[in-house]
Amino acid sequence: MIENANLINDSVVVLVSTWGLRVLGAIALLIIGRIVAGMVRKGFRKLMEKSNADKTLAPFVSSMAYYLVLAFVVIAVLGVFGIPTASFVAVLGAAGLAVGLALQGTLSNFAAGVMLLVFRPFKAGDLVDAGGQLGIIKEIGIFTTTMDSLDNKRVIVPNSVLYGGIITNFNGNDTRRVDMVMGISYTDDIGHAIATITGIVTSHPLVLGDPEPKVAVSNLGDSSVDLVVRPWCLTADYWTVYFDLTRQMKEGLEAAGCSIPFPQRDVHLFQESSSAVA
Repeated sequence: MIENANLINDSVVVLVSTWGLRVLGAIALLIIGRIVAGMVRKGFRKLMEKSNADKTLAPFVSSMAYYLVLAFVVIAVLGVFGIPTASFVAVLGAAGLAVGLALQGTLSNFAAGVMLLVFRPFKAGDLVDAGGQLGIIKEIGIFTTTMDSLDNKRVIVPNSVLYGGIITNFNGNDTRRVDMVMGISYTDDIGHAIATITGIVTSHPLVLGDPEPKVAVSNLGDSSVDLVVRPWCLTADYWTVYFDLTRQMKEGLEAAGCSIPFPQRDVHLFQESSSAVA
């Protein structure tokens, strides 16, 4: 009996000394790993907030960093217990590959959403032409971007479509050039017409003096001499300047004695002689 008791005690001592330390080490590793993961998450969030990153991106990236650290901690704990982590990582990799192939379109939208939030080619409130859609950005999500068309229709576009094509941001710069064309008759005085238009453009309160507005002959059309008019304004004032100048130039040219011709065609009739007909 005494020998059996001694054997049991020895087995318990060996078991405790072997696995007890491993269990304590695993628990300590889990606690320390979770603390480190929390510190990493807070660090990423503060770093992105200081860098003025998008509000949607900051919690997402910090959470990804948190769970990534936890994944490494779990693998380390499995290694403490002697579980082969190489095969475990291989299984996770194969599962991740299968899921990635199944969700290829979704992951493409996800990756594009992250790139949009990081590089920020546009922001909420910008007027953009992207993905075959023209509208005002309302919200940039991880998978889709919501925009309102100019006639106030809600449009939801996958991020991969936006990021994979050409993006034109009409609000990307503080100033814009307004390109306009006015036609005058071939019988009108070109210098007088240019002076009239220049006076109208420069007197508009929303037209910038620098860069200086440009008025010049751009084309000799079928029915008119075309004058290109290129004033500059703040981006927010673009349509106000465009609409105001269109009306003011038309009325100003007419008041100055210039005419704005309609499309026309000259037809010449030739009468053949009777001898030619015979």
